[in-house]
Amino acid sequence: MDIVTVLLFFAGLVLLVIGAEGLVRGASRIASTMGVSPLVVGLTIVAFGTSAPELAVSVSSSLDGDAEIAIGNVVGSNIFNVLFILGLSAAIVPLAVTKQLLRLDVPLMIGVSLLLLVLGVDGHIGRIDGVLLFAGILAYTAWAVVSSRRASKALVDEYEEEFGEEAKSSMGIVRDIAFVLGGLVLLVLGSEWFVNGATEFAEQLGVSDLVIGLTLVAAGTSMPELATSVVASIRGERDIAVGNVVGSNIFNILAVLGMAGIVAGNDVTVADSALRVDIPVMIAVAVICLPSFFTGGAISRAEGITFMLLYAAYVVYLYFHATNPDAIGGNADVILGVVFALAAVIWAALALRERSTSRVPAEVSA
Repeated sequence: MDIVTVLLFFAGLVLLVIGAEGLVRGASRIASTMGVSPLVVGLTIVAFGTSAPELAVSVSSSLDGDAEIAIGNVVGSNIFNVLFILGLSAAIVPLAVTKQLLRLDVPLMIGVSLLLLVLGVDGHIGRIDGVLLFAGILAYTAWAVVSSRRASKALVDEYEEEFGEEAKSSMGIVRDIAFVLGGLVLLVLGSEWFVNGATEFAEQLGVSDLVIGLTLVAAGTSMPELATSVVASIRGERDIAVGNVVGSNIFNILAVLGMAGIVAGNDVTVADSALRVDIPVMIAVAVICLPSFFTGGAISRAEGITFMLLYAAYVVYLYFHATNPDAIGGNADVILGVVFALAAVIWAALALRERSTSRVPAEVSA
């Protein structure tokens, strides 16, 4: 494999992660200086900032005509976020889940996932679709700001502890703006290198841009979410660990694909295989969250490990489907569907059993 391609890919990834960190830090400090609460900063700027690499890569690939990377990046990142990032975080420390996530955020994540399937049925995400999706993220952000005023003291304290110090140690508005601008420059440059490297990988490995987008690109652009959620889970900041993933998934569909659809010259093409398998898997992953979250109001270690095993099964499917579709008798799609269907049934049964024998702990009822 060409060493230049490998270096280009990983150099782009490094720039994406550093750029996202600079953007989040600068924007968080500016918001705090302007009097925006740490809770709102956490729910919006940080959750969305960790999705900045997905936005940069998808917009860049759309402008370059690599639509399969754009759609694969979003769908693959959402699958990776729930199955791998939440799974790993829960395997480290069981994650308690608030009622707000159960009542609104997770159902919203499911709803926008279904919306993507509906909009993509005709084989593309056009400019009108993009405007509709982007309007959704504006409405969601406005709701997050308004709802933060009704948040519980425990939730406010958690975000104050995590993000409050940012405002107290502000280095000045000029330097914060430099962080934001510098982060944006690194994101643009990193996305260009990253997409070019990913495209070369696809050509050299003999697989489609969609598969590369669903795997390498998706995992790479999700590094900020991975770092944020794992560190938050270790610190015991349960709302940040879970809310970061759910908020990022909503942002990926509404903002990232919305912007990609708006700027794409010839629309964002949605491949038939994405409609048939990958987007339904993304929806299934979002749906599986509900019974898992209802199981005692938490994601247990066992469930976290199961999430990671499901992600491994999905990656194995992608590998066989890309390299040898007939390797398992041509029934790869059916087998993958059965695996996720069984997982959904098991999760639902666990939820019903838990709800009949226990109540959601008081500390997660906020």
